[in-house]
Amino acid sequence: MRNKLLALFACICLVAGLMFGHGIEAAGADQAAQGECVVEVSSRRILYAKNASLPLANASTTKIMTALVILEDCPLEDKVTIPAEAAGVEGSSIYLQAGDEYTVEELLYGLMLRSGNDAAVALALHHSGSIAAFAQAMNERALLLGATDSRFVNPHGLPDERHHTTARDLALISAAAMENETFRTIVSTRCYAPRGWYNKNKMLTSYEGACGVKTGYTMQAGRCLVSAAEREGMTLVCVVLNCPPMYERSAELLNRSFADYTLVRLADKNEGVNGFAIDHDFSYPLTEQERTEIRISQEVVDPLPEAAGSVAGQMRIFLGNNLLFSQNLYIMEENE
Repeated sequence: MRNKLLALFACICLVAGLMFGHGIEAAGADQAAQGECVVEVSSRRILYAKNASLPLANASTTKIMTALVILEDCPLEDKVTIPAEAAGVEGSSIYLQAGDEYTVEELLYGLMLRSGNDAAVALALHHSGSIAAFAQAMNERALLLGATDSRFVNPHGLPDERHHTTARDLALISAAAMENETFRTIVSTRCYAPRGWYNKNKMLTSYEGACGVKTGYTMQAGRCLVSAAEREGMTLVCVVLNCPPMYERSAELLNRSFADYTLVRLADKNEGVNGFAIDHDFSYPLTEQERTEIRISQEVVDPLPEAAGSVAGQMRIFLGNNLLFSQNLYIMEENE
């Protein structure tokens, strides 16, 4: 009980220290990252990119992919007995000891808040039995997310010349992860009180609406940050790789994107379209100019079917000449 109280007190003190620290100031344009990307989570639309397809080392931001694979495949309550291979891994650590027992959930908090390389190895071995097999699972999942220019060879991001991603790929991976409610809860947590682990991501206490996700640093990768923030119902993910002023640059890119784009509801399944029912909502981030370029078309069969629920045609949403979305139209109620 005493240790738990001390851990809770440590969390309170550390979070308070961050909360009352200095805010993030803007970074100059000459301090851009080596690779940058901003994506809107629900649509996966890339709002900004610079060198976003350049393969780069990404240090501990690798753990976003690690966490997503674990969350999709392993129950949080699973017990993990720490193997000797995980104890004493170099770099950032939660100081696991061989033979200790943790839950998957505890290790995920240690992975994402404290960047524990030992937690990464323990989770990888629990999932796949070997680092190589887990890396294969990471790569397979990354490809399914559209991350086609990434190669992961370990679960923590420690230097390996074969291990790389791109700002674009990492943005897509992170957007998918942020749609996992448990992942989002973990990475938005400022302090995990049961263990006294505070979150290293200073964006959580210095940027309005910040809700994740992960810092990273090695000499090879430089300073890396994947950040996420939500304002007015729109969640953005920002990736900066090899960026000394990573917090300042991330805030600058997020501010610009929030100022330029609004998430607009273009189809509402509760309201339907011109008297027809639809299956899916659709929202898309648009600039003010782009709002004037949206075109919604519908093609209806003739004659219309009478039975409710029958396919009556199709609607399409265009931005200029680019098709954004299409779905079937259905009869709401029987025609008379």
